[in-house]
Amino acid sequence: MSTTADLVLALKRELKAEQMTYADLARAIGKAESSVKRMLAKGDLSLSQIDAICRALKLDFADLARQVADNQQLLAQLTQEQERAVVADKKLLLVAICVLSQWTMEQITGAYRLSEVQAIQYLAQLDRIGIIELKPLNRYRLKLAKTFRWRPHGPVMEFFREHAMTDYFAGGFGGNGESLLLVHGSISKGLASTFTDRMQRVAQDFAQQHLADQKLPRKELQGYTLLLAMRSWEFDVFAAFRR
Repeated sequence: MSTTADLVLALKRELKAEQMTYADLARAIGKAESSVKRMLAKGDLSLSQIDAICRALKLDFADLARQVADNQQLLAQLTQEQERAVVADKKLLLVAICVLSQWTMEQITGAYRLSEVQAIQYLAQLDRIGIIELKPLNRYRLKLAKTFRWRPHGPVMEFFREHAMTDYFAGGFGGNGESLLLVHGSISKGLASTFTDRMQRVAQDFAQQHLADQKLPRKELQGYTLLLAMRSWEFDVFAAFRR
């Protein structure tokens, strides 16, 4: 759905909430009732017309825009079929990871051996899958929520377990800004979710910092992969010694 269509829906909700009829609105903005009906039915509104309707409703445009943003259906998780489509092509998976980091098409083609045509094709595929909304000039809007996570036992996580996990942990974790912590303990079951909530906030902080730092020169940036995990688990070797 386009942004204009979303704005029209939000305006219609406000009209209903204020019990303002199309006739009332037409008088308030100096137009014929038939014109108002036609504008709202077609969703063919200019910014000046939207502004006029907002004034009639005594509604700030910024508040209207926030309503539209809040009502966008953002995905917290993909379906099995969507994830399966992503991992079916390794280059598509690469582009998907890049858009999760909100890279521009120019950044993607500058970092990886993908032509502009290939990058556009992959962005179009991600649009069809539902991960992004592709916009003019090859820009896009990410349709994933801030709380988005891959399915724990879905195709993408299975792919990374099989192909990337060993490679990731093979590193020494001794470089600048690197760390590997392994902590084991027994805590109350009620507190476990508190720690996972904290981990989620750390992940969001990392993601937000990534976005904020994109304005810096590329030479000042270094790629990092943050992996957070917590589960009820005991090493098989140790479990074998249990009474």
